[in-house]
Amino acid sequence: MSSTTRKSTVEAQPLIAVRNVRASGGWYAELFGADSLPEHSHRDVYDRISCSGKLLLQLHAWDKENHPNLVNADAAPPGHGVLLWFQVDDFDSVVQRARGLGTEIIEEPHINPAPQHREIWLRDPDGYVVVVASPDGECGS
Repeated sequence: MSSTTRKSTVEAQPLIAVRNVRASGGWYAELFGADSLPEHSHRDVYDRISCSGKLLLQLHAWDKENHPNLVNADAAPPGHGVLLWFQVDDFDSVVQRARGLGTEIIEEPHINPAPQHREIWLRDPDGYVVVVASPDGECGS
């Protein structure tokens, strides 16, 4: 590629199917101290979770609007092989909020030695695995 060729900007905008958009939206908003869309007529079907104007996650109800692959919630385990991974700068606060929500903790806070950051592994209300990590190098010597 020549140095004059401009690369496209790419942003991940993950969307997961959930059983209860309002409940899942509330859980994610509380966990991350984030915002969801203002109240709207489509709220039981779709929500967007954002923090400081940055999109974190989209939520969509199972079996609504005939979208491919958003049907039959019981066809497979939720998110098998997928981790919803979030880097945060307020790790301790997120851990505290996760505990306050009564969230299932899969792995307690620990240091991942390769990136030298802290992680906690959680299960969201629909069974998806959520990993919250502090910035890389945060625990470096």
